[in-house]
Amino acid sequence: MAKTDPSQELFRSLNKYVKPLVKAGLGSPLPVGLGAVVLESKGRVSGKQREVPVLALRLGDKYLVSTVRENSQWVKNLEADDEAAVWSCGKRNTAKASVKRGPLNIVSLKKD
Repeated sequence: MAKTDPSQELFRSLNKYVKPLVKAGLGSPLPVGLGAVVLESKGRVSGKQREVPVLALRLGDKYLVSTVRENSQWVKNLEADDEAAVWSCGKRNTAKASVKRGPLNIVSLKKD
């Protein structure tokens, strides 16, 4: 049986409550600023649509998100397929993702 990462389980539990609020627009960033968004990507193994709430820096039609976690599944999904969507201000916007790996993994999302 595979070992479960406790932090992964914590985030899954928390995201269940946070995700609907963020998708509705709570905490969304202004055209320039920091705020919460829901990031959509396709699972690289399952092919299913995946959603994760993240903090993003918005600069007009571009969003920057990052993580220090090496094994974040949403980063791996975006490396496999750059088609994404960002929920902000209660609206879904399609985007293209670009992943830059390093001590701070940075994902740049540009709205289509």
